[in-house]
Amino acid sequence: MEISLNLDCNDVDRMEAFWCGALGYRRRGAIGSYRSFESPDGSGPRLILQQVPEVKVAKNRLHFDLDHAADFDIEAEADRLVALGAQRLTGVVEEFAGASFIVMADPEGNEFCVCRG
Repeated sequence: MEISLNLDCNDVDRMEAFWCGALGYRRRGAIGSYRSFESPDGSGPRLILQQVPEVKVAKNRLHFDLDHAADFDIEAEADRLVALGAQRLTGVVEEFAGASFIVMADPEGNEFCVCRG
């Protein structure tokens, strides 16, 4: 079994540029309003973007955690993601169960976290 994560979006081109840059993924295929992406080595879940007419209006029920080792510089990673079009939602790194994370949003407001530890 494989897992695919599907994300609704309004601007599929903008979201492709952001998520491919953020994750290091590459396009796997496209048809109609759908685009599929995967990691270069095929590991991890596949990401599918689906263009929809409605905008996001509430908090995500599911979000991505971009997990990194305990010595990873998540501040630098947050800066890199902001340069790609993300927005930082927490002004400070938060601690939870010994791990640090920064809550962010992609260019269309979908929340995700950059995590360390």
